[in-house]
Amino acid sequence: MTQPIVFVVDDDPDVLRALERLLGAAGHAVATFPTPQAFLDRFDPDTPGCLVLDLALPGLSGLEMQRALADKASLLPIVFLTGRGDVASSVQAMKHGAMDFLTKPVDEAALLAAVGAALAKQDELRRAQGEHDRIAARLAALTARERQVLEQLVAGRLNKQIAADLGTVEKTIKYHRANLMRKMGVRTFADLVKLAQRGGVGSTDGR
Repeated sequence: MTQPIVFVVDDDPDVLRALERLLGAAGHAVATFPTPQAFLDRFDPDTPGCLVLDLALPGLSGLEMQRALADKASLLPIVFLTGRGDVASSVQAMKHGAMDFLTKPVDEAALLAAVGAALAKQDELRRAQGEHDRIAARLAALTARERQVLEQLVAGRLNKQIAADLGTVEKTIKYHRANLMRKMGVRTFADLVKLAQRGGVGSTDGR
């Protein structure tokens, strides 16, 4: 597994050096950038990690960079740093998903704790995204008729009701149901419904 990287963006070279030393001494892989654009030019959404981001930056502000990363569907949790203690900006950053908002000069223990929490959160997000992608791939492998049958099963309808709705016989629905179980990689009907619901199919009412 690729080691996660703590990305640090700050236009103060002294701050960058200090944070690189602190985070490196704590065992983290660190990459520093003096501007948001320098980071965005190197940004790879497949690289795990978190972002320690200064609020007041040349060019894009920290909040604007947060929005730019959201537009790229980034999973990087962000820990904001500020020298101003701007309450309004803090609220806005947290509302858009920031992990933490720390005031400079930053307390070392608080920063390390925030980075640890951010990395744990990112691992959780990547696992959830991986599961979502796996379910989506299985759903994409279904035929149009299998998808229809699955939606009706998740809605709680019986085989004979589905057969009547689709103008076929119950035996055919049982055949589709068996194919669904195989393609979705489950052994029980309950697991099929749960997996389909996690993939966004149907309701959450169960059978």
